[in-house]
Amino acid sequence: MEHYQVVVIGGGSAGMTAAAGCASLGAKTALIEKKSSLGGDCLYYGCVPSKALIDAADKVHTVKQASAQFGYSLSGEVDFESVKEHIKSAQDRIQKLDNTQRFIDLGADVYFGKASFLSPHEIQIGDHDVITAEKIIIATGSSPVIPAIKGIEEVPFVTNESIFDLDALPSELGIIGGGTVGMEMAQAFSKLGSNVTVFEHSDQLFTKEDKDISTFMYNVLKDELSIRFNAKVTEAQNNNGKIIITLDNGESVTVDTLLISAGRKPNLDSLQLAKAGVAMKNGFVEADSSFRSSQPHIFAVGDVIETLPFTHAAGEEAKTVVTNALFGTKRSVDHHFTPWVTFTDPELFHVGRTEQQLKESGASYKVFRAHLDEVDRFITAHSSRGFVKILTDKKGYILGAHAAGKEAGEWMHVVVFAMKNKKKISSLSQTVYAYPTKAGAIQKAADLYWREKLFEGPLPKLTKKFFDLKYTLSLMKKGASFEYEEKLHKNH
Repeated sequence: MEHYQVVVIGGGSAGMTAAAGCASLGAKTALIEKKSSLGGDCLYYGCVPSKALIDAADKVHTVKQASAQFGYSLSGEVDFESVKEHIKSAQDRIQKLDNTQRFIDLGADVYFGKASFLSPHEIQIGDHDVITAEKIIIATGSSPVIPAIKGIEEVPFVTNESIFDLDALPSELGIIGGGTVGMEMAQAFSKLGSNVTVFEHSDQLFTKEDKDISTFMYNVLKDELSIRFNAKVTEAQNNNGKIIITLDNGESVTVDTLLISAGRKPNLDSLQLAKAGVAMKNGFVEADSSFRSSQPHIFAVGDVIETLPFTHAAGEEAKTVVTNALFGTKRSVDHHFTPWVTFTDPELFHVGRTEQQLKESGASYKVFRAHLDEVDRFITAHSSRGFVKILTDKKGYILGAHAAGKEAGEWMHVVVFAMKNKKKISSLSQTVYAYPTKAGAIQKAADLYWREKLFEGPLPKLTKKFFDLKYTLSLMKKGASFEYEEKLHKNH
């Protein structure tokens, strides 16, 4: 039976980060992945394929727009096999960077097979191998939630784990869920040529975003998609290759492909956590701020704990947990400063609190907003839909920032730096931005702080009195000088 100082369960982004860190520091490390290769959800079903699909859709959409604008003609239809190859080529390139040999070279042992606890320190891999560990890090990620819908088991639905394997571009695509994944896929497939209907159970899209952002995006997307709010799907039927969706109001909608994007759940069922004595809460591993479970030698990061469900959030937690596991530190991650991006067109950027959260907490705040049609770089690119919204306290410290705009995920990160380093919004205004760039939108919003301070407060009244007095003294001085010259002239 092989014994390790650290065993990491899960070969996705968080698990690979934790295993690489532990092995690089010299600990005897094992990495266990249930699938036949490393990479996890992000590489095979999440961030990588979805962003490659979005890129393909954006290219198709840009060509269509350009032909209409500049007077040339197009013919033919999108070759979906080419789109799939576009996705696969991106996956292949990234997978080469995180292959098994990399971890072997770092000194880690890599096991492929489903892991399950036999005891707090013993782990069985598949049906045979049993290994022991001093410290264990659980990073098994999450999988799609399939809602309780009558007849759903009889319908050939897809999730984020299977939509990229479709044989053909859907003609009529139905999507259950109007969150980040659902809307990214909805817009991408619409740009490729699918007719898309989104069924959202609440009264708005992007329910975790600032209300101004979600309202703005609805006004953008309603012309591209069919969006049904307060739409609870109660039944799904398979009808000769077509899928009939029935809503709670009795309405029926027929589609040929159904994507379920109704949330995610931690991948914990097969781990046998009870045998390890690991406590659960709300379906997640119960962990403290240093990612320790109820068993102090067992840690958990990423989607298996109640945290932000993003690859970069899990990666930061994984980097932090390395020293906690190896050296007994109690470092934590403050996700108040962790941003996220929704890769629709335009992109959405989010960091910190929304205006609704500030209102509900009773906090005092100020709003500084700039529209992209006031920013020259967006105007010259003819992509001026969107705005920047920065929320501060009364002293100017940033509480949250939100944006909708072309490539907002690229140019908004300077606000994260300012927040994390406790810089006021005034520092964003005093930064020199190259002209013309999209980051000028941040400067526009931040400049409003000075406009309020300099031109809307008491200062203008004080400066007016100062300049009035200065002008009066100037006139008096000129008058006295004129009288002196006149007397001097008379004496001569």
